Parts: sequence; C-alpha cells; structure tokens
Amino acid sequence: MNSLILRTIAPFLAALMMLFSVFVLLRGHNEPGGGFIGGLIAASALAIYGIGSGVDTVRRAIVVHPNAIAGAGLLMSAVAGLSAMFMGRPVLTGLWWIPVVEGIEIPLSTVLVFDVGVYFVVLGSLASIALTLEEGD
Repeated sequence: MNSLILRTIAPFLAALMMLFSVFVLLRGHNEPGGGFIGGLIAASALAIYGIGSGVDTVRRAIVVHPNAIAGAGLLMSAVAGLSAMFMGRPVLTGLWWIPVVEGIEIPLSTVLVFDVGVYFVVLGSLASIALTLEEGD
C-alpha cells in the first residue's frame, strides 16, 4: 500500500498496540484478557506495521523468525503445564514461588509462564501467517 498517512502512523500505532498487548497479557489473571488476546493484538500490530512499512522491515524488526517465537511459546506452555506433575500434583496445577530480590518479594507462578507461552504461540503463528500473506502481493 502506498499511503503516506499509513506509512507515517504505522510504526507509532504498532508500538502502542504492542504495549497494550503486554498490558492485556498481564492483567488477564484478574480481569478479561490474557495470553491469547494479547497475542492477537501483538500480531495485529505487526500486520499493520507490515502493511505500512513492508514485510522486510517487519522481519528485520522482530529479528527472530515468527515460527521460532511460536515454538518457544509452545515449549514454555508445556513446561509450565507439566511442572506440576513433577511436584506430585495434577497437570496444569498452578505453582507459586516468591523470589526475594534485595527485600522485594515478586510472586511468580506457572500460570503466568503458561500465559506468556500462549502469547508467544499466538503471536508467532499469526505473525507468520500475516507476513506470508503480505509477501504474496
């Protein structure tokens, strides 16, 4: 597409959408949202950036191939889901640990790791599809 307005606004809109996708991912534990919706928003951001700036620009910006992102997300989700089994609990049971860094307690869980994995699976697979379709023009 050869629109000056889209070429100008696409990088800013994509950055804003990526930031919003992380917000949706992290708030998904207590309110609507989570890894799937966050990944959809992030993939949409890459698609808009690709339409405005070109597929080669997007591929240079994300550095890693989208299929590798999806594979890493699948591995993260599988590890998070199966980790409870190694602790003698049912699969996909949430486990919590609280690392303390200089007096600051940060509650982390396998649920968060699972959600981030889903985010990467959705982002990688949909970005791969969108970039492939955009290259076909």
